[in-house]
Amino acid sequence: MKHKKKVVILGKLPPPYVGPAIATEIILNSRLKERFDLVYFDTKLNREISGIGKLHPQKFYELPVQYLKFFKVMIKEMPSLVLVPISQSSWGFFKDGIFILISKLFGRKVIIHLRGSNIKNWLAGAGWFINIYFRLCMKISNAVIVLGQKLRYLFADYFSDDKIFVVPNGGNYDIQPGEKQKPTEDDEKKVRLLYLGNLQYSKGIKDILGALVCLDNETISKVTLNVVGAFRAPEDKIEIIREIINFDLPVNLFPPAGKALKMELLSKADIFVFPPREPEGHPWVIIEAMAAGLPIISTDQGAITESVLDGVNGFIAAPNNPEQIAEKITMLVNDEEMRRRMGKESRRLYEENFTEDIMVERLAKVFDEVMGEVRGQ
Repeated sequence: MKHKKKVVILGKLPPPYVGPAIATEIILNSRLKERFDLVYFDTKLNREISGIGKLHPQKFYELPVQYLKFFKVMIKEMPSLVLVPISQSSWGFFKDGIFILISKLFGRKVIIHLRGSNIKNWLAGAGWFINIYFRLCMKISNAVIVLGQKLRYLFADYFSDDKIFVVPNGGNYDIQPGEKQKPTEDDEKKVRLLYLGNLQYSKGIKDILGALVCLDNETISKVTLNVVGAFRAPEDKIEIIREIINFDLPVNLFPPAGKALKMELLSKADIFVFPPREPEGHPWVIIEAMAAGLPIISTDQGAITESVLDGVNGFIAAPNNPEQIAEKITMLVNDEEMRRRMGKESRRLYEENFTEDIMVERLAKVFDEVMGEVRGQ
């Protein structure tokens, strides 16, 4: 039997249910473990979403312990490759960079994995030390993975073109468009909109509510919006609930959903709306909506437009623009054939580009290519 190369995968597992944690979970449970000997190293320090990117005194104790554990893993496993997801904040990247430095101390190949697109904005506002530290970590790393072709430019100053790899998100979802349940008598005439994501303004939830306010009386009477996610800040929760009540919006709020409830809500939905205001990577919720065969309304952030093709399987609105979102909602609500056609295109694009098997094959090719340098030495 062929000897499998050992790969250490750094990362966090849910909860909290954020993109990087979901990605790590899918990678570890995928067929990638049939091709490589995967060793997981848990880097989690935050148990709640509210703690992400924040500095707490307890972390000063936990971090040295974590690095010591990683040191021991490197001695014990002696992997051929280390995959390091990197943060887009100064404190977060400072932590991640030490894992890169330790890996290179052992002479291991390192692939950096960026699961976002805000890195240039962050570095522009960071101090000189972080910028020098970042450049050093890039210089000693062997390659980088980004989530879309549009994001390759983020590392053009640090890596040659052949060392910047594109691996979009991909997952296997058992929901099928044909499984959509028949509506109950109460909502028989309603077109069901769905938002999945953390309830923070950067994700566009305020713009969706604003769009509902902009709808004419006839259109608003035809829709209901299911909103699923966790609030990042108490003040956001108060303001959002106040807006729903003040404008008497047809909105149902759900806490973060497990897989079963999420798939059920997707199966019942008619339109998916996710219009982030700020840079994104390749949101998992977009992939899930495509798998469910839904037309999608989103914005041009990160690699979203490599999945949501304007006029094909949905619409791209300008960020922070409730009026445009309302216009797209109105078009889809009043044209059932358009919803059907775009939903079919979403499912086709998902099956052709964003399944777990396709993602695994792309990751495997990257791993093989980077580790191939070892075999050639």
